[in-house]
Amino acid sequence: MQRPGPLLLRLPRPVPTARPLTGTAPAALLPYVPRVPRQALAGKVTATTFALDKPFCVFDGHADATDGVWLAVAFANASATFRNPASAADIPPYQRLRAALSYMTLEMPAAAYACPEQSAAVLRVGSDTTCSAERGPASCNGPLPSPGPYRVKFLALGSRGPKAETRWSEPIVLRQGSVPATRPALPVSGRRRHPRSRGGGASPPAGGCGRAAPRDPSAHLSRSAQLCRDPAISFFARSSYRTHHIPPAQSRPPGEGRSPPAPASPGAVAPSSC
Repeated sequence: MQRPGPLLLRLPRPVPTARPLTGTAPAALLPYVPRVPRQALAGKVTATTFALDKPFCVFDGHADATDGVWLAVAFANASATFRNPASAADIPPYQRLRAALSYMTLEMPAAAYACPEQSAAVLRVGSDTTCSAERGPASCNGPLPSPGPYRVKFLALGSRGPKAETRWSEPIVLRQGSVPATRPALPVSGRRRHPRSRGGGASPPAGGCGRAAPRDPSAHLSRSAQLCRDPAISFFARSSYRTHHIPPAQSRPPGEGRSPPAPASPGAVAPSSC
């Protein structure tokens, strides 16, 4: 008589469940390269701003009309390490540009860049002067703090993360202010001195020859002797440049035949008092 074998119980098969999501799908890389407008434009690149062409028709078929299209701005040497945020709450703010070396700004709905082109206007990066490192919303479009260079790219961000992105632009360098050239100061030996201070000693006063008391007696004697020998020099050294009042001539009484004194010749030199 055979013993019955062990009963085998058939357990129900487990229902397969979805694996938890460990990350978001990478954004589609589009061939568009942002660029500064090629046409002539006033203020296209300034010391704190630069203009960009709008990415019309770039995100058609890659983003919904309500998805946000952001502009990522980074220093050129930090663009390779930039990481796309998972949501709009994770965007790098403008206020941390100097520390994080990147930020995101100029959010627009994807419908604004749909075909056909709705406007020929351009985007201007850094035009919001009310935004600063201390105040303003996280996504404000504040002035750029240095000449750069910078790189930019557009990123379409949906409710579940990035959807599509463009390539990085070429490096953009802002204008730098020039320092005006200044004339070098003349050395002390090359500066022009007053004619009366030439020679280092005290000049003689205008009243006569050698009345001032110079430091070097020999220099005083030689200077005084020169003034006394040359009447022309002595005259100009003692002359006063103040104008003198000449009273009008009075009428002579009749019968007085005195002749007026002869006028001095124009070239006459006053006699020396030495």
